[in-house]
Amino acid sequence: MGFMAGKKALIVGVASDRSIATGIAEAFAREGCEIAFTYQNERLQGRVIKLAERLGQNTDLLFPCDVSSDAEIDAVFAALGKTWDGLDILIHSVGFAPREQLEGGFTDAVTREGFAIAHDISSYSLAALAKAAVPMMEGRKAAILTMTYYAAEKAVPNYNVMGLAKASLEACVRFLAADLGAKGIRVNAISAGAIKTLAAAGISGFREMLKHAEKSSPLRRTVTTEEVGNVAAFLCSDLASGITGEITFVDAGANIMAMPPLDD
Repeated sequence: MGFMAGKKALIVGVASDRSIATGIAEAFAREGCEIAFTYQNERLQGRVIKLAERLGQNTDLLFPCDVSSDAEIDAVFAALGKTWDGLDILIHSVGFAPREQLEGGFTDAVTREGFAIAHDISSYSLAALAKAAVPMMEGRKAAILTMTYYAAEKAVPNYNVMGLAKASLEACVRFLAADLGAKGIRVNAISAGAIKTLAAAGISGFREMLKHAEKSSPLRRTVTTEEVGNVAAFLCSDLASGITGEITFVDAGANIMAMPPLDD
């Protein structure tokens, strides 16, 4: 029996087998957690169905959800509430900015529309999902977890407006943690290192980012979705019952380095 046995989780953000959300789902399933999923659109629905089947999860607990729509978010929890009497874990693994926002200089790329889209999808959606989830989560020693990136703290070439959106997301984690703690709900984030995911492929120069991460980290490598998933399982389990409002780095130590190691 795994250390998440008896827990019920909703995972938002599976896009492919290489998604961080997929790594989290695999770790949760291994540790005995029951999982429901959302999918963004019909194009991604089949991938999520295959993942649920592979992990032995109930394929009836798959729900369409465009996180820019409050109506679709509300519909997810209304439907989930017909099967589950409560929710222990909410995973938010969502981030998006128009592709043209993720190449070139910040001032050249940024637009009012691109800024608004990045913040709506990547940051506000956490608040919207949490707000809708509270009635199913309060009083259950529940946990909410989102995914961020070091560009929330330091300027990263081509990441541009997404860096600002991640900074907003991290602030959202702290405010949600302060607000929901009295309801028994913990809120945290994982700041994952550079991983070759479908979303990351849209960032101009991402291969160079991966190479830099490998050279710069104390472990001389990047991390895997499996490693991120393992930390997510811990943070969302009762083993982490005293942790909330935190940003936990899973990046092979890259964030501690002021410059690459001199012995390479």
